[in-house]
Amino acid sequence: MSDKAATLTMLNKMCENTLMETLEIKYVATGEDYLVATMPVNSRVHQPDGILNGGATMALAESVGSPASLLAIDRDKYSVRGIEFSANHLRSVKSGIITATAKIIHKGKTIHLVEIKVVDDRGRVISICKITNYILAK
Repeated sequence: MSDKAATLTMLNKMCENTLMETLEIKYVATGEDYLVATMPVNSRVHQPDGILNGGATMALAESVGSPASLLAIDRDKYSVRGIEFSANHLRSVKSGIITATAKIIHKGKTIHLVEIKVVDDRGRVISICKITNYILAK
């Protein structure tokens, strides 16, 4: 098993019995400077008028934004806590799969700023999010 495959297996295993499992979020790709996860869009994540709830989009984005920092630190010495999150929702989605890609745009000793782009299954941007993660000594 490659390092990337092992990382994805580890991340997906961490999601068992959590919100990420409930929302069917799956980590699908990782690289030196990015982490990617997907989530299906169906009635379980709709708001009452039948489109994707912005909160579900934010849950996906945070679920990829925090682990992006986790992969960039020594997990034996530090943990990650999201301390600020923002989202701009640009397009609505009724069904399909959405994909979130997180990239650290500032990697300080104690603060990481992560940008997350969420796209629909046609590659159209539906949300741009940012999370500020605090790197906390254990």
